[in-house]
Amino acid sequence: MINVALPKGRLGEKVYAMFEKAGYECPSIKEVNRKLVFENEEKRIRYFWVKPSDVSIYVERGAADIGVAGKDILLEYRPDVYELLDLNIGKCCMAVAAPKDFYDNGVRTLKVATKFSNIARTYYNGLGREIDIIHLNGSIELAPILGLSDVIVDIVETGATLRENNLEVFETIVPISARLIANKTGFQFKTKEIEAVARKLGEMIQP
Repeated sequence: MINVALPKGRLGEKVYAMFEKAGYECPSIKEVNRKLVFENEEKRIRYFWVKPSDVSIYVERGAADIGVAGKDILLEYRPDVYELLDLNIGKCCMAVAAPKDFYDNGVRTLKVATKFSNIARTYYNGLGREIDIIHLNGSIELAPILGLSDVIVDIVETGATLRENNLEVFETIVPISARLIANKTGFQFKTKEIEAVARKLGEMIQP
């Protein structure tokens, strides 16, 4: 039995649709109920829904053999897992955004508000820029509006929220998409089965 951690929400539904199309369907997952675990014994597969940011923890710790996590989570938390496949869905980017009239003179310490402290730190270290990271958990766009920060580092999909708040993207840090990941020990014991899943999912990927 292969244990699969799926991210809750729209992305997870897209991911499950790919698994289903690849031949790993599990009809009970579509029923309206409060169950957390769904399995298809015939296909030897078991699914469970978890918070998107927790998928990599379930996989790294071996509660799941494989799972699907955003590249942002992998870059931020750096879990010790194998990254097997870019599913080419959930596409967006990690970017630096700021008020439209913002100018960085490069002299004073830059105040950066973000949920992604490690990504921001790595990016600015690479530029040799001195920064003060302000870690926030929500409404990141508010920080520069209220003068809490100079810029934000956040995920940008359409940019609509930024525009509505008179912010714009200044620099793109890295493209983001959903990735199929595997537990390192589980992969050793179930190499054939996991590679078969990855191969079939690979055939589903839209260019």
